[in-house]
This record gives sequence, C-alpha cells and structure tokens, in this order.
Amino acid sequence: MVGQKPPLKPKEVWSIRALLQLNEKVRDLALFNLAIDSKLRSCDLVALRVSDVAVAGSVRERAVIVQQKTGRPVQFELTEQTRDSVQTWIKLQSLEAMGYLFPSRLRQRPHLSTRQYARIVNQWVASIGLDPHKYGTHSLRRTKAAHIYRKTGNLRAVQLLLGHTKLESTIRYLGIE
Repeated sequence: MVGQKPPLKPKEVWSIRALLQLNEKVRDLALFNLAIDSKLRSCDLVALRVSDVAVAGSVRERAVIVQQKTGRPVQFELTEQTRDSVQTWIKLQSLEAMGYLFPSRLRQRPHLSTRQYARIVNQWVASIGLDPHKYGTHSLRRTKAAHIYRKTGNLRAVQLLLGHTKLESTIRYLGIE
C-alpha cells in the first residue's frame, strides 16, 4: 500500500486495549497506551528510558522528549490509564530509572527495535480484524492527533502536539483540505 496509513478509530483503540488487558499483555498495553498518548515516532518511542516518563517511582502526568528526527522537544500528556499501565510494567520488570522502558529480550540490542515494534503493531491490528497492511506504527502516532482535530478543529493545537514547524505539514499530515 502506498501513501499515509490511517489513524485508528476510537472503537478500534478500545478494542485493542480491551484485548491486551484480557490477555494480560502488560508490556504491550503500556507500549500501546504510550504510543497513542505520546504521538511519538517509533524510533523515539522504543528508545524511551524509564526516567523520561517516571520520577521517584511515579509516572509523570506530562513528559518532554527531544525528537530524533527533528532535534526539537515535544511535550505530551499521559492519561491515567497510560500512567497505570506504564507503572505496572515498570514494577513488573523492576526497571531502573536509566534503563530503557522497553528493553530488548536479545542481549545484543539495548531496547525493542523499530522493526519488532512494527511486528507487534501488526499483531494488534490483526487481532481485532483489521488488515495489517493498511495500518502501521505511524497509525498510532496519527490516532490521537486526528481525534483531537476532529473534536476541536484546532490545527494549531495539533501542530504543537506533533512538533511540526509548519502548519502546512500538519494539514498534509492529517489529510485535510
């Protein structure tokens, strides 16, 4: 498939969350919730350290990450359900503050790779009956931004949330006129 991958619809987000909770996939639930809330690109998401989202054993309500692609900081809010799922994951794995939030199971890699993350996203999408070829990791980045735009119509807010320098980029990104 060529072109932009669409965002997930609210009921699809809910379906994936429910399935991950039902199957007790603690890491995947934390990863999914954080992907939706943060709107980060996959390279930034998999490279998060515990200290990026938590301090003194508590998950922050807001975080600021410097984007790898642009070198610019982007701020995002973590919803209560995201904070809860990330907190559960950190405790379950006894993760250290300077360690990666999503460490790799392979010794030669420090954290989950973007390729492995893409495979995980494909599994989530397929698990609720969607075509994994039509969706990808960027669908998760696009999801919350699209929902916010639909609810508010505020392009400037979405531009700031995504860390875009030009409004035209945000318009193209959302696929609107």
